[in-house]
Amino acid sequence: MGQRWLPLLVAALAACLLPARGCVMCDPKVVEALNSLETDYLPGHLEAKDHKNLMIRVKEAVEDFKNLPIDEDSYMGVVDKPTLEKASWSLLKDMKRVTDSDVNGQLFVKELLWMLHLAKDTFASYAAQFQKEGFCPNKCGLMLQPLIWCSTCQEQVHACRKSLDCGERKVEVHQMEDMILDCELNWHKISQGLTDYSFYRVWQNNSETLMSKGIQPTLTKIMVSPEDAGIYRCELGSVKSSPATIIHFRVTVLPKRIVEEIPSPNTETQDEMAPGEVTLGRPQPSTTLQSQSSKPENVLRSRLVGLLIWGFVVLIAGVVTAILYFGSGKVIDFIKSSWFSTGHGDAQDSGVSAEKTDKSGRK
Repeated sequence: MGQRWLPLLVAALAACLLPARGCVMCDPKVVEALNSLETDYLPGHLEAKDHKNLMIRVKEAVEDFKNLPIDEDSYMGVVDKPTLEKASWSLLKDMKRVTDSDVNGQLFVKELLWMLHLAKDTFASYAAQFQKEGFCPNKCGLMLQPLIWCSTCQEQVHACRKSLDCGERKVEVHQMEDMILDCELNWHKISQGLTDYSFYRVWQNNSETLMSKGIQPTLTKIMVSPEDAGIYRCELGSVKSSPATIIHFRVTVLPKRIVEEIPSPNTETQDEMAPGEVTLGRPQPSTTLQSQSSKPENVLRSRLVGLLIWGFVVLIAGVVTAILYFGSGKVIDFIKSSWFSTGHGDAQDSGVSAEKTDKSGRK
């Protein structure tokens, strides 16, 4: 049996010297129900001479709930508040079932006492469940757990002391993303006497730099860089001299995450492209064909324009060929006559004028 059981064992032994009350009697609702049973129900269902004796036996049966074997796996004389409320609610429900049956006389006495006997077994099962699952649930650290001592009905804080070092957590984060370090454990919210969370950056020479301190159990750093990789330490303080928990984080900064972008279809741009035009450097996407086929008027317009252009070219070529083939002689004669009539005619006129001038000069 460890040291954490010693205070409970001492309290359980001391309970033998104190007035016994029983755990369920620590709930005021149970005391109120027993008083109502005596004043409201018994007068109409049991002879008056038997009232006092029955109530003595009922209270003894309820107080006997505490007389369970002391065992670290089933019962140590203490429960938490949720376990007490669950056991009390079960007892009150069974009492109401008996009173609603409206039985009288000794049959009522037998049913009531048998119900209390079964209720003790139910309380024992709740206490054992708490002892296994709810008592000192911390796997590490210092937890200050509020407990109710069944012998005195007093609520006191029990220190669940375990190793303060809660281990190291590995955290991987990509560059330019946010780093979140979470220091909260599941038992922190039900523990008393806790103060602030302090986050430190631990350097290679074991020196530390305080990053943040407050009631928030997380440290967030946005857009991390490779320089943010390393060791961090989280310490949760307590009202005691020692911290409640210590957690280390080993942070690894991975390369920037590569996100492949998938282009969305742009039907407007594809419709404005010339027929047969493709983008250089990559194949024509199938969405272009689907987009063009979805608008037959554009395809028809392109074909008509092409036919008109080719028809005009063929027409011009035909006209030129016909002229050259059928009238090649006349055209050549016409060109020659025009050239000689203009060029040589002017030359002759110039010569005649010059000759006349020369003659007149000699005269």
